[in-house]
Amino acid sequence: MGVATTLESNNLVTFGGWFQQRRGVRTLWVMTDATLASATNNANKQLINTLLHSRLFRDYENVFTRATGLALALRPLEYWLLEPHQKARENRFCALLAQRRATLAVCLQSHADIIRHTGATPCTEICPFGLTETAVPVRLGEKTIGFLRIGQILRRSAILSDKARVAARLRECGVPFTGSIRKAWETTPIIPKDQYSAIVQLLTFFAVQLSTLINQIVLEKQNCEPPLVRKARHYIEQHKMEPISLATIAQASGANVSYFCKVFKKTTGLTFTDYLGRVRLEDAKAQLLNPNRRISEIAYDVGFQSLTQFNRMFKRVFGQSPTEFRVHLDRKKWRARAAQLRDGKSKQYRFAGRRVGSGWHLICLLLVGIRVSAEAAFNLEIGVGLLC
Repeated sequence: MGVATTLESNNLVTFGGWFQQRRGVRTLWVMTDATLASATNNANKQLINTLLHSRLFRDYENVFTRATGLALALRPLEYWLLEPHQKARENRFCALLAQRRATLAVCLQSHADIIRHTGATPCTEICPFGLTETAVPVRLGEKTIGFLRIGQILRRSAILSDKARVAARLRECGVPFTGSIRKAWETTPIIPKDQYSAIVQLLTFFAVQLSTLINQIVLEKQNCEPPLVRKARHYIEQHKMEPISLATIAQASGANVSYFCKVFKKTTGLTFTDYLGRVRLEDAKAQLLNPNRRISEIAYDVGFQSLTQFNRMFKRVFGQSPTEFRVHLDRKKWRARAAQLRDGKSKQYRFAGRRVGSGWHLICLLLVGIRVSAEAAFNLEIGVGLLC
């Protein structure tokens, strides 16, 4: 700071008005750096907040805490509270330290040290009060945006020398190692080193899943469709049963026909005519489930002007004619009914079309089904509609 002041004084005397200009430029650069840092911090916090509210994280946190007894925290880089502060399984000893300014300062410094030492791999350290803590990085590409944090445990039974070190460190902070503080420390959970290492390994696998999720979310956000395409989709959804010309949809989206065709095809991978036809065909498939409706009625109701055009496009898109589609549905319906009758006569269970011989086997398959459902929910959560 002294050097900078001397330089400014010299410039002010020697160059006069030029210094004012240079100082303005210098100030601008400082403000720009600070603004960029703030923007990066806010972006990281938003990304971590997205993960915190994802079903993937919420489900894993619940199972992890019940299985290990440990609180799990997911925090951005710029988080300056104790981990995992104010969570259900927070260590009582750490909660008491957080209530005192001197001990809180020591804990926050330990937190900063763990973050500084954590690179692309997990970092496990022992805090000044003898407890083990771990930070597992969550990354966006090559950049770390946050950490999974666990710990506040002992990895072996405490001995007298351990208690003496804790007492000495607390004494430096003006806190006696007695009463509720001592009782809280002595009742800290003990997890053997091998078991704790396995828990950290599991958490590392989960961090990879979170990194994959956030990378996909960011990619979807970057590829978010242009406003004119969103307007066109909305207009089509509202008027799909009516005749829609290219000029009409271009006008509704706020662009000329040439530009609209170019952007729409690039974004959706389909021409406007193909897209509109597929939207109508999906409605037609739903209506074909009703056996009392004629195919010609359905074709005109969903917006096609010709039965021939409807049949041709249906077969091109779905690989079978509307009539064949209906026949296939009837066959599936009869097979399902026959399966139900068979199952009713036996003591076996059926799950996902498979015959199951015992209740335990059924439970195993249900667990697999839950996992598949979770993965499906994970895929849904990265939908671009949530982000745009």
